[in-house]
Amino acid sequence: MVWKSRGLMSYSMFRANGNGHRRANHADEGSIMSLRGSALLLIGLLLGGCMQATLEPASEGNLNARDKKLLANPPYAKATIPQPYQRHIVDYHRNEAPGSIVVDSDARYLYYVIENKKAIRYGVTVGEEALAFSGVAKVGRKEEWPSWVPTPDIKQRLGNIPNFVEGGPANPLGARGIYLFQGSKDTLFRIHGTNQPEYIGQAISSGCIRMTNEDVIDLYNRVKMGSIVVVLAPQQGDSPYNPRVAMGNSPRG
Repeated sequence: MVWKSRGLMSYSMFRANGNGHRRANHADEGSIMSLRGSALLLIGLLLGGCMQATLEPASEGNLNARDKKLLANPPYAKATIPQPYQRHIVDYHRNEAPGSIVVDSDARYLYYVIENKKAIRYGVTVGEEALAFSGVAKVGRKEEWPSWVPTPDIKQRLGNIPNFVEGGPANPLGARGIYLFQGSKDTLFRIHGTNQPEYIGQAISSGCIRMTNEDVIDLYNRVKMGSIVVVLAPQQGDSPYNPRVAMGNSPRG
């Protein structure tokens, strides 16, 4: 959960190559290296169990009348989500029952387990607060377009922010809130929407688990109250080419 100005965080994805040209007699060598690199990437994807099917964007059938109204002209720019962080159906080999959620903060993925050893994988944004909880919890509360009351710690850290933010597309909790409990105790760990979809697939300064508003609505419509949520500890999760999340047994709790 976070209230922060656009552009505060920036990430450099690529470094410019200072060699603006290549000698002609190295062209064939470069082509061979490119082919080898492509082949190695493909082999890594196959061995990593990343055979997957991209799902179509969440249809308007998932949206209720309020959703359609509030998302018609959102106060944030439309973002292009990188393909690996779009919704996919993937192979899944852990032992969580269908209907469970598994959060892998390291890899910026959330899995919703379905039948036949498959899962729907969503891209997410994570932050420091998302790493403060790991273990097994249950969905103890669900809310559409939740309001937000910043904690004293958040207010101290982020400065001049309101004491209360009404639910809506400008609210950092976005379109849906899924609240995790252990017994009757609120873990303060949330899965929610976002008004900063450009950060999906990244880790930024603060916040719980954030999804695009369209994806969190899709997940909200699937997950039931009381469903198990497994939050993997740091360095115990997946990466795009080494899917540890799809190996081993589920935690007990």
